[in-house]
Amino acid sequence: MLARRFATLIFSLAFASSTLPAGALAQEPDRRWQHGIATVGELKYPEGFPHFDYVNAEAPKGGALRLAVEGSYDTLNPLLARGEPASGLGHVYEPLLVTADDELNSMYGLLAETLSYPADYSSVTFRLRAEAKWADGNPVTPEDVIFSFENAKKNVPQMEFYYRHVVNAEKTGDREITFTFDEPNNRELPQIVGQLTIVPKHWWEGTGPNGQPRDITRTSLEPPVGSGPYKVGSVTPGSVVSYELRDDYWGSKLNVNIGQNNFRTITYRYYADRDVMFESFRSGNEDYWWENTARRWATAYDFPAVKDGRVKLEEHENELRKVGVMVGFVFNTRREKFSDPRVREALNYAFDFEELRRTIFYDSYDRVDSFFFRTELASSGLPEGRELEILNEVKDLVPAKVFTTPYANPVNGDPQKLRENLRKAVSLLRQAGYELRGNRMVNAKTGEPLSFEIMLGGPTIEPVALAFSRNLKMIGVEATVRSVEQSQFTNRWRSRDFDVMYNAWSQSMNPGNEQAEYWSSDAAKREGSQNYSGISDPGVDALIRKVIFAKDRDEQIAAVRALDRVLLAHHIIVPSYSSKTSRIAYWDTIAHPEELPEYSLGFPAIWWSTKAAN
Repeated sequence: MLARRFATLIFSLAFASSTLPAGALAQEPDRRWQHGIATVGELKYPEGFPHFDYVNAEAPKGGALRLAVEGSYDTLNPLLARGEPASGLGHVYEPLLVTADDELNSMYGLLAETLSYPADYSSVTFRLRAEAKWADGNPVTPEDVIFSFENAKKNVPQMEFYYRHVVNAEKTGDREITFTFDEPNNRELPQIVGQLTIVPKHWWEGTGPNGQPRDITRTSLEPPVGSGPYKVGSVTPGSVVSYELRDDYWGSKLNVNIGQNNFRTITYRYYADRDVMFESFRSGNEDYWWENTARRWATAYDFPAVKDGRVKLEEHENELRKVGVMVGFVFNTRREKFSDPRVREALNYAFDFEELRRTIFYDSYDRVDSFFFRTELASSGLPEGRELEILNEVKDLVPAKVFTTPYANPVNGDPQKLRENLRKAVSLLRQAGYELRGNRMVNAKTGEPLSFEIMLGGPTIEPVALAFSRNLKMIGVEATVRSVEQSQFTNRWRSRDFDVMYNAWSQSMNPGNEQAEYWSSDAAKREGSQNYSGISDPGVDALIRKVIFAKDRDEQIAAVRALDRVLLAHHIIVPSYSSKTSRIAYWDTIAHPEELPEYSLGFPAIWWSTKAAN
C-alpha cells in the first residue's frame, strides 16, 4: 500500500470503454455491500460500531494547535506533482475510505458509505453517503470522484504509473462509482482506489474571485472548498497557513470521526532552519515537537518548562512500527560510475556507523539492514521454506549469493576494524576496474577519478555525511557533501540530477503495487518516480509481481522477504540508521488519550486542547 505523503492522494486512470454495464452489480452473486475492507484477515470493527477503540469519544472541542514546519509552500491545490502543497490540506479534503490506526490492513467508509467487489477483486464499486456535502452545501457526487481521478492522473505522472492497473471508471448509480481493473486478484486495488482524495468538480470548473476560470493544473493560493472537517482560515504565502473547524461539517457524527478533529484552529508556521524551529517551540510559540536528533534529545531538554512539567517528554515504541523503513545514501545507478554493484558494495565498507553511534548518536540508533527494517517482512539468515521456493522460481534472474550469503552491513567502530574494511573496499574497487594512483582512486582504463557529490535535503545529516566522506578519502574516493534547500532537493531527485543522495523509502506492513513505483524497470525509466536508484532488473520485476498477487498473508510475507533479499544484494544504498523510539515533546496546552493506538501516535487527529477541556 502506498505510504502516506501527509495526505492520501491516490491517482491515475486510463479511461477505456466500460466492461461493466450499469446495474450489473445486483446480478452478481459473489458481491455484497460492506462497510469496510481488509486485504488480509477480517475487519476488527463490525458494521455500526460506535467509534474506534483508541479515541476519547468525549474529547472536548475547541482551543488551538500551533505547529512548526520546515521549508515553505506555494499551493493549496492537492492534485499537483510540482510545487509544494501547504501542510494540513488533509484537514480540508477527504478520501472514500479511511484507515484504523489499530489495524494493519483495514479501511472503513468515510465519503463512501459502503463498497462492493467480486471474489476475484477485478473491480470495486463505492456507494457515496447521501449526506456527504462540500463546504458550500453541494453534495459529493460520482462526477466529483471521476473528476478527481482524471486530474490526479494528468497532474501527477508517478501516480498514473502507480494506478496503471485501473482501466475504467464510470458512474453506475446515482451515488455509485465503479472502477475496473486490468486483471483479477490484485487484492490491494480496492483499498488503493479508496484512498483517492476527492475534490469538487463544480468548484474547480468555476470562476475564481479574480473573474478568471480556475485551473486545477496550476498552483493556487485561493482557499479551496473541501468536504472535510476544516476549512482554510488565513493564508500568508509561504510562511503561515491556518485551518478552522467547520461547525457545519457533514460528517462530525460518523463513527470513523468520533473523538477526532478536536482543535478549533490548527496553524502551521514555516521556518527555514530546524534549529530555529526548536527554539520557537521552547519559547512556547508551538505546542508539539517531534525530535529527530539524538544529540538534541540528550542535551537540549533541560529548560525550565521541562523541569516544572509544562513541557512533557515522551518516547514511544517507534511509530513507524506500522511501516518498514530503508534510509541512507542512495546511489544513482544511472550514472556509469555506479553501474557496477561491486563499486556500490565497496563504498559501504567506509561507512563507520559504530563510531557515529558512539560519538554523536548517544547510542540511540540501530543500523538499518533491510528495506522492511524492524518488521516481520524483513529477510534474515538464509532463505528457507516458501521464500526459498519463490527465489528458486526466479533463480536465473537473481544474484546467486542470495542463496548462500545473508546480507550483513560491515562492522567498524575502531581504527583496526576500519582499516580492515577499507582494505576490503579497495579490493572490491580493483575487481570493478579501479586502482589507486598516488592517493586517488581512478578508473584503470580511463584514468577518471572516482568522485561524486552527496546531496542532502538540509544540514541535519551533514555530520554523518562528512564523516562518511572523510573515510572515503582514505581510499582515494572524493565525495563532496552538499546541502540544498528542500525544493531544490526535490526537483533534483525528480529530474535524476544527483550522484548520491540521502533519502528514504517507507514501507507499509501490507506491501503491494507501490513496490513497482519503487523498484521496477518501468519506474526506473520514468522521471519523477520513486525509483530513486534507477534499479532495473528482471529478477526484481518478477518478485514485485509475486508480492502484488500474493493470495494470502503467508505468501505475501515470503514474497516480500525474497524481494528484500534481492534488493539488498544489489547494493543500491549505503544503509544508515533508525531510531528505536519516536521522541516527542509537547506543552501542557494539548493532550492525548492515555492509550495511543497500536500503529500510530494519532497526532493530531485524536489529540485535544487542554484549554478547551478546562
